Amino acid sequence: MANLDLLSTFLEIYRAGSLSAAAERLGLTQPAVSGQLARLERQLGEPLFIRSRQGVTPTQHAAALAARVGLHVEKLRAALDTGDTNPVLRGTIRIGGAAEVMTERVLPALAPLTARGVKIHATLGLAQDLLSALASDRLDLAVSAVRPTAPTVIATPLIDEEFVLVCPQALAHTIDPDRLRTDPAHALSHLPLVVYAPDAPIVRRYWLSEFTRRPPNPIAMVVSDLRAVVAAVAAGAGISVVPTYLASAALAAGTVVQPHRPEVPPLNTLYLATRRGAPATPALTVLRDHLIEAANGWGTL
Repeated sequence: MANLDLLSTFLEIYRAGSLSAAAERLGLTQPAVSGQLARLERQLGEPLFIRSRQGVTPTQHAAALAARVGLHVEKLRAALDTGDTNPVLRGTIRIGGAAEVMTERVLPALAPLTARGVKIHATLGLAQDLLSALASDRLDLAVSAVRPTAPTVIATPLIDEEFVLVCPQALAHTIDPDRLRTDPAHALSHLPLVVYAPDAPIVRRYWLSEFTRRPPNPIAMVVSDLRAVVAAVAAGAGISVVPTYLASAALAAGTVVQPHRPEVPPLNTLYLATRRGAPATPALTVLRDHLIEAANGWGTL
């Protein structure tokens, strides 16, 4: 079993992106930090980081370990150091994400931290714009629907989104049930689409995954908010593909139906992205780990 000091050192290396930066933050020498990391890797039986001249890159096992133990280590540290598991925090944290998941999940989960002194500035936008803002130090964290690839960004899997095809009740009767079983793409081809963007990325991904072709359907409406997409579908504008958690209320109310049910629903992973080498303030560390712990309780969105 790894002790608390080894895990704390591991987390500092993970967040700092280099042994030297972690050593400076911990007030230790670099050989001491390197030795503690080596001890932890021996205990776990596998490497946690890939070394390079630019620093260290976490392995998949390291990312999973950080997500699993981060918040618990911070709580134990706080309890041992001060006797208070909820110390007052200071600072402003800038976090970005898509409007839908930020509104429905992220901001409600982070709201309790404001009582501890954390100020949260939220930016709503598209994944690539948010990742650019993160890289240029205009954000501290980003919840991204796109896996970050920049070497300056550390990406931790946060939650999987499950997608569902939804259709208004008023149009469901126009779908031939026999054709839907044998050739669903053709059975649905006469229905107009309500899409998130002009190139219909979510609908196109669903069609390619389930029907191995692009949707031939005409586009009736483009709406850059998936909650508005659900509302437009419910009002009869057309069909669409949206995350299940956004459609669940409309499905339960019967204002939309699910005409096609794949054996395995398509998934997309949301990532929590941070900037490599950014100062790991107590407020940022607690907020990041609090969000990861909250996401563990959401299941699949």
